[in-house]
Amino acid sequence: MSETDKSYGLLTQTSGIEETRNPARQRHLPAQAALDWLKAGWRDLLTQPGLSIAYGVAVFVVTLALAWTLLASGRDYILFPAIAGYLIVAPVLAFGLYEKSRALEAGERPTLRTMLLVRPSAGAQVFYTGLLLCLLMLVWNRAAVLVYALFFGVRPFPGLDGIVGMLLTTPTGWAMLVVGTLVGGLFAAFGFAISVFSIPMLLDQRTDALTAMGTSMAMVWNNLTPTIAWGAIVMALYAASAVTGFLGLVVIFPLLGHATWHAYRAMR
Repeated sequence: MSETDKSYGLLTQTSGIEETRNPARQRHLPAQAALDWLKAGWRDLLTQPGLSIAYGVAVFVVTLALAWTLLASGRDYILFPAIAGYLIVAPVLAFGLYEKSRALEAGERPTLRTMLLVRPSAGAQVFYTGLLLCLLMLVWNRAAVLVYALFFGVRPFPGLDGIVGMLLTTPTGWAMLVVGTLVGGLFAAFGFAISVFSIPMLLDQRTDALTAMGTSMAMVWNNLTPTIAWGAIVMALYAASAVTGFLGLVVIFPLLGHATWHAYRAMR
């Protein structure tokens, strides 16, 4: 039986991982490519750095406003999930940074106005993609609350001062951390896969939101080595910015935004 004659069913031969991959989408890049994207992003940041830093300051202010709103409204119980889920919608927030990198690549001179008033090739499809990513973030926040309820029942949230001790000094807390990390990891992996290349693609190409997200996931699946390395770099730098009270976002967010554009161009 030839490869084209194969059929798969519940009680027949199952397909292997390699059979789900598309050679046309494989770029055969090493893990080192992720560092090359980061270096290219750093060069873009240093070119007219004021634009990128101003963008980073704006993102930092938005992040602080989000945290303050959750605390002031008594929703501190979703602060940590919201901070973790912030990465899901971050690619949309970096749209202006992609525009700056695109302009530099094309030999144009970017301005703050062009970065803030971007005219993507896909038009309003960017809005639909952003809406879907926001919905995914909301689902993750609800899932995080459910995980807490599964382990601690109807016990009220002890506040930011008490939750750390509850998680780190009790067996139930450790179990919740393990399960929550696994569940959060699934959301993070899915969010990363559908967004890492889709938002730059919508800026660069005339396509629809679902096609862009599907293509992004396909590119990640067919190029696991460099994309996993890139995801690890993003997580590490985001964690470093969190340690600084998110002040590090002033530099780290623009750096990652510019680098993501170069990652997209390498995978296109």
